[in-house]
Amino acid sequence: MQPTSFLGMYLAKDHATAVCLAVEGRDINLAGCFSVSFEQPEQSDIQTLVHRIAAACAERQLKFAETAVALDCAMFMQHSVHSEFTDGKKITQTVRFDTEEALGTDAMDVAIAFKVDSADQAGSNLSVFTAPKQLLSELLTALQANNLDPVSVEPDVNCLARFVCRNVSLPAEARPLFALLSRRNGYFITPVSSPWQAISPTPPAAMRTFLLSAQNRNELLARQVSMTTALHQTAGPVNRLEIFDAADSVNCDDIARKLAVQTERIDIIQSARLPAEKLSDCPDPVEFAIAYGAAFAYLDLPQNTNWRSDFMPYQGRKLRLQKTLKLFSAAAVIFMLAVGTFGLMQALQVNKYRVRLREKFTKEYSAVMLGQPAPDKSKEAVRRLGTALRRIKDAQKGSLSLTGEEVVAGKLALVLQAFNKCAEDTQLNVESVAITDKSIAISGETSGPDSTLKVFESLKQTGLNVLQQRISSESGRSTFSVTVEPGSSRQKREPEPGK
Repeated sequence: MQPTSFLGMYLAKDHATAVCLAVEGRDINLAGCFSVSFEQPEQSDIQTLVHRIAAACAERQLKFAETAVALDCAMFMQHSVHSEFTDGKKITQTVRFDTEEALGTDAMDVAIAFKVDSADQAGSNLSVFTAPKQLLSELLTALQANNLDPVSVEPDVNCLARFVCRNVSLPAEARPLFALLSRRNGYFITPVSSPWQAISPTPPAAMRTFLLSAQNRNELLARQVSMTTALHQTAGPVNRLEIFDAADSVNCDDIARKLAVQTERIDIIQSARLPAEKLSDCPDPVEFAIAYGAAFAYLDLPQNTNWRSDFMPYQGRKLRLQKTLKLFSAAAVIFMLAVGTFGLMQALQVNKYRVRLREKFTKEYSAVMLGQPAPDKSKEAVRRLGTALRRIKDAQKGSLSLTGEEVVAGKLALVLQAFNKCAEDTQLNVESVAITDKSIAISGETSGPDSTLKVFESLKQTGLNVLQQRISSESGRSTFSVTVEPGSSRQKREPEPGK
């Protein structure tokens, strides 16, 4: 089985990380990863960033079937919104109105994605993510121009939650709060499932993001943890804090004393069992994990958390299918035209040959059948020719008595057959042929007496009995009259003396 590859991209305003996963059955392997950035962030733009990603993929010869994007938290906003509904379809239909009411502004210029945090009889509590449509339009246009049209565009924290919930192993009784700090951002993830267990690719987790400032990370993290646990009360009580800091500057013991909660340091890369040497081109492990989670979205393509479901729905696969169908349709039409043209030429050639054969057959049939027109159907003509041939053969053998038109035709055929054998050698000139039911009277002239005898002999060889004959000479030619009959049962009569 050939592996199928998927490319996940984490995009920020001035840098990006890409991860390519090769999937073969249930096995998922890291095919490649890299990061790109600008030396002068103020000169960065989306088109140049995407172009660098495409160039890096080509340089590393990374091939993939689909792409997915995780958008940096600085490029979208997260809101807590209440919906009166618990049904997913109804929430999707009304979430824009609920968001407008919660924000107090028009939401027509933003694309909306959402996640259900909790639900009860009063409705659902949602985490709504809003991204400017103008930003998404520029991003998707740049990606499509570089053949990187993504299946999904999600919040980075959702992709990170997917990575953590799939790869991090904890005791079954754990109810953790994950605090993951990249170089620029902080992420809090509180899985809803309890006890801890393997979770689906789209994790049921409460999530929160915030931008990191230059202040002490210990103090910032302690303050943000307290705020996050208060906001995520619906996720249940937390009994342990799992921390990962890309800068490795957080003191877990200090955090544990301040918060009075079990605190552990985790290594998200080691937990995913990924070789460190393959990550040399990705300096920030958290951004790598986000891109990894984006690529992993193929297992359960997100709908509610995918901005493309609300803005510029993904058409890549559909367009490729339509293009392929058009190509096959054009090829099929060309093939059918070629086959049709070839068949038509063959048919015309056969018809042309059939017409020539029919003309020749009609002439020969009319000559053989004494002027009778040829039937329209070939089978009928063959039947009539066969019947005539059998009668002539029977007449030659004397086993058939012919009458009427059949007698005349049969006798005439015998006479003509005899004349054809000797006409050229004897210079035969037939003056008259009189046919009766019993005999045939023939008169004519030849080049001499010997020639006349040859004519009589030819008549005998044809199967005619000579009854009477008379020969005379005049002007160097021999004239004759002879009476014959079909068959060989009667004896020949000698010519009368002097005649």
